[in-house]
Amino acid sequence: MLKRNISRSWLVFVLWVLATAVAFITTDSIFFTLAYLLGGILIFSFLWAWANLHWVRVTRVTPSIHSQVGQMVEERFLVENTGFLPKLWLEVLDHSELPGHRASFVVSGVGRGESRSHTVRTMSLRRGRFRLGPVTVRTGDPFGLFVFQRQLPLEKYLVVYPRTVPLPYFQPLLGELTGGEVVRRRTHYVTTNVSGVREYAPGDSFNRIHWRSTARTGRLMVKEFELDPMSDIWLVLDMERAVHVGVAYEDLPRISVPEVPWESWHVPELSPSTEAYSIVTAASVVRHFLRQERSVGLLTYPAGSHVEIVQSDRGPRQEERLLETLAVLHPRGTINLEQILLAEGTRFDRNTTVMVITPSIRPAWVGAVRHLASRGVKITAVVIDPASFGASYGVDEVLAELAAGHVPSYTVHYGDDLSVALANMPGR
Repeated sequence: MLKRNISRSWLVFVLWVLATAVAFITTDSIFFTLAYLLGGILIFSFLWAWANLHWVRVTRVTPSIHSQVGQMVEERFLVENTGFLPKLWLEVLDHSELPGHRASFVVSGVGRGESRSHTVRTMSLRRGRFRLGPVTVRTGDPFGLFVFQRQLPLEKYLVVYPRTVPLPYFQPLLGELTGGEVVRRRTHYVTTNVSGVREYAPGDSFNRIHWRSTARTGRLMVKEFELDPMSDIWLVLDMERAVHVGVAYEDLPRISVPEVPWESWHVPELSPSTEAYSIVTAASVVRHFLRQERSVGLLTYPAGSHVEIVQSDRGPRQEERLLETLAVLHPRGTINLEQILLAEGTRFDRNTTVMVITPSIRPAWVGAVRHLASRGVKITAVVIDPASFGASYGVDEVLAELAAGHVPSYTVHYGDDLSVALANMPGR
C-alpha cells in the first residue's frame, strides 16, 4: 500500500492554485509562467517518486535461521535498481522482532542496473522465536514533495536457543541396560558396536561403507551398528506457573542496545527468575549428554494441561530439536510435578535415568520420585531454590525429603555458576 507525505506537496499545490487564479484574473504572463512551473514540478515530482519506488528489488539473505544466546546473527540485504532511472535515495525500514536488531539503512545514488549491499550483525540477547521482517521501502523525488512507501513480505523466523554452559564435572548417577555388553537392537547411529554388514541403500552415509566387504563382493556394503549399553536419559522440566518466582519472561524489560560496534556487545546476565535458570540448566544438561552420544528425551507441561514430549534420541539433530523446544518454553502450566510424574511414570523403564528440574517446594513430588526409584528408575533432582530469587520460602524441607529417600540432588541458587553448582556427585 502506498502512502504519500503531503506536507510539502500540499503547499506547492496551494501555490499553483493561487498562481493559476491570479493568472486568469490579471492575464499577466508571469503568473501563467509561474503556474506552469509549479504544475510541472508537481507532475514531475510525483512521477519521479512513483518510478523511484517501482523497478527496485530488495533481497534478504539470512544464512541461518538458528542462533543461540551470545552468538551473532548476520543478515545481508541487496538492493537492485531494475529500472531505467537512477534511484536518488532509498530507505529500507526493517520491522524485525529480534531485540537490538538494527537492520534499517539508507542507500543513495543507485544507477541503472546497479546494486547496493548492506550487512548487519546482531548479538542474540534473548531466547525465543523471533520474526525477521517485513521490510518497508521508502523513497521520494529530488524536491522532497512526495514520499512513497511499500511493504515487502520479506519475512523469516529465527529461533534463538537458550544459553548453555559447559558441565565438565557433572556426574549424576546414570542407569545402564542389563543383559550383556550391547543392546541387540539396530540403530542408524554410528556406535562402537558393529553387528554386521549389508548392501548399501540410498541415504546411507559414506563413512559407513565397509570397503573390504565391498571389494570382496563387488557391491557397496555398509556396516550395521547396535546401541551402546546405556539407558535413555529423560529430563522432566517443571513448567507449572504457580511454582516459579522472579521476573517472568513476558515482563522482562525491553533490551536497550548501546550504539557501539557489535564486537563490543556483551551477553546479559541471566534474568533473576527460576524460569531462566531452569531453562539454562536443562539446555546445558541436554548438550552435555548428547555430546557424550547419550540418548536424551524431554517431558514437560508448558501450558495449561498441554504436554510437550520430545522422544529420546541422540545426535546433532536431536540437540537442535531439544534446544528449539526449550527456546520457546515458558511456565504457563497448571499441572503440578507430582501429577506429571505419576501420570507419565509408565514411560520410564527400569534403569532409565530421569532428571527432574524444578523450583517446587511441595514434598508430594518427592514421594512420586521415590516411587519411581523403587521401580529401578535412576532419579536425580536439580532443585532451583526460590528463596534466592526473592521468595519467602526455601527448599530445605524438600532437600531433606530427598536425602531421606536416598535421591541424589543438586541445588541451584540465583547467581550460581552452573558449572560449579552441577559439579561432581550430587548430594543425597
